[in-house]
Amino acid sequence: MTSTHDHWQTVYQSRDEQQTSWFRPHLEESLRLIEQLALTVDSPVIDIGAGRSTLVDDLLARGFADISVLDLSDAALQEARSRVGETASVRWLAADVLAANLPVSHYRLWHDRAVFHFLTWPEDRARYLAQARRSVREGGFVILATFAPDGPDKCSGLPVCRYDADALAAEFADGFTRIADSLETHHTPFATEQNFTYLVLRRVGQAAD
Repeated sequence: MTSTHDHWQTVYQSRDEQQTSWFRPHLEESLRLIEQLALTVDSPVIDIGAGRSTLVDDLLARGFADISVLDLSDAALQEARSRVGETASVRWLAADVLAANLPVSHYRLWHDRAVFHFLTWPEDRARYLAQARRSVREGGFVILATFAPDGPDKCSGLPVCRYDADALAAEFADGFTRIADSLETHHTPFATEQNFTYLVLRRVGQAAD
């Protein structure tokens, strides 16, 4: 965790939003998929690897009142926290999702834009899946976004795994079922394009871990 934490801490301390390829003013595709789920505003939501993302702002604007924002970099979280302001509706979690002590069967929505694709080792993907199975309540949802097969093979100097919807769904076959998928072309601040695969999963069965 330490080296990964230091990497992302340095990234967020040394680059502003316009200097990071993943920046978007709003996560339009994530918001579109969330709106299709018709969640109640008291549904517990967690944003994994949120960084400085404005998803928390947009969820608050829609009335969501139980939001957890998790990232390895406390520097990134502090920027987002300063922007949003102090509110009891948001819990700020500086942690590694693979090791975080998350509540059992709690979240109605688990959102992850571009954390899972950094997990290039099978054992790390297994730990991630175990966390999602343990923390997402039965009938709850996971929204995942990763680089598509024709997307970049690295991000911020780190290797990634690229997925189409079938391959991504296969990673989560134990405990989740696919209910929707989509593709998005992300236009970076550097005037380049990155293709993303989005997947919506529903938690089925009981936690196996």
